[in-house]
Amino acid sequence: MGIEFKPQNKNQNNTTTGAVAPVILGLQPSALVDHVARVDWSLLSRIPGEPGGSFPVEAEGLKFILNEVNTHIIASPKSVSPLKTIAGGSVANTIRGLAAGFGVTCGIIGACGDDEQGSLFIDNMNFYNIDISRLRLKNGPTAQCVCLVDELGNRTMRPCLSGAIKVEANEFKREDFKGSKWLVLRYAILNLEVIHAAIKIAKQEGLSVSLDLASFEMVRKFRLPLLHLLESGRIDLCFANEDEATELLRGENEQGPEAALDFLAKHCQWAVVTLGPNGCIAKHGKEVVRVLAIKEAKAVDATGAGDLFASGFLYGLVKGLSLEECCRVGSCSGGSVIRSLGGEITPENWQWMYKQMQIQELPITEPGKLSYEVKD
Repeated sequence: MGIEFKPQNKNQNNTTTGAVAPVILGLQPSALVDHVARVDWSLLSRIPGEPGGSFPVEAEGLKFILNEVNTHIIASPKSVSPLKTIAGGSVANTIRGLAAGFGVTCGIIGACGDDEQGSLFIDNMNFYNIDISRLRLKNGPTAQCVCLVDELGNRTMRPCLSGAIKVEANEFKREDFKGSKWLVLRYAILNLEVIHAAIKIAKQEGLSVSLDLASFEMVRKFRLPLLHLLESGRIDLCFANEDEATELLRGENEQGPEAALDFLAKHCQWAVVTLGPNGCIAKHGKEVVRVLAIKEAKAVDATGAGDLFASGFLYGLVKGLSLEECCRVGSCSGGSVIRSLGGEITPENWQWMYKQMQIQELPITEPGKLSYEVKD
């Protein structure tokens, strides 16, 4: 028995009038378009910030990097275009994965510019049947990000958010959150006021809140506001990768992934530290699990690995799976996105993920409620 991926595209307008609220809402204050390319190391040494992180640049910096990409690109016989432009952003990646691969109803809260990039973002969300009725369309530019992928599959991100359209804290309404179960967000100092405002209303409406720590550079530079957010007790689930975990506890007596996991679990119901090719560790209450990565998942591009891990883990929580099963589903979905360029999983790689879930006897939403069909 095999599985055939078929993206659902039933509602191009995607309004919520008279509709049931999406189970999961993603807060992405600024819609974002990713420009993804495989490049050699020499380019990474010519741009600001450390390789492997996410360091913001101004518009001129974005233009410089995009111009340089053409001279440092690594050709791939499997790529139609050396530069791939797709709807992006960590939160968009996560909810797109939940909707496309797991059949979970999702919506996005944020703002989008009235430009070519904004149209691309809206079209992509619509294609996967994500509710965009909470996405405010405004006059101005849509945010962009360059994702540079080296020969080992490691990604370096340079977002350009300066001047980009974003949703403001005073624009939220309780109706935006009513009826949903989860709010998914990403830590960002520029969006801190928006984050706090969204969390306040979400909690009033009974939503659980999931937080991704964004990048080791963000944690390093803005650790104190992050600690205050975590210690507020309003974050129910937190995801950190190994580098972010290191920065979270920098200067503390106890360090390392396990110590970071314990720290996060003191303030959150669920805590997860992903360890790249070494899998992940997670904690809920007194339960601690360690799950290995799928060895068959050879990394072409690590962009979106953490975002899609979160998709699988959240799917597990929505389905009421055990902590270990949530991690194993996350390992399958995170492993599927790294097999090709960019944070959007291809149909072939969704099939690969379903196969891995079948091998591990993990539950998949029944046919007819998901964007795939089971074939004899």
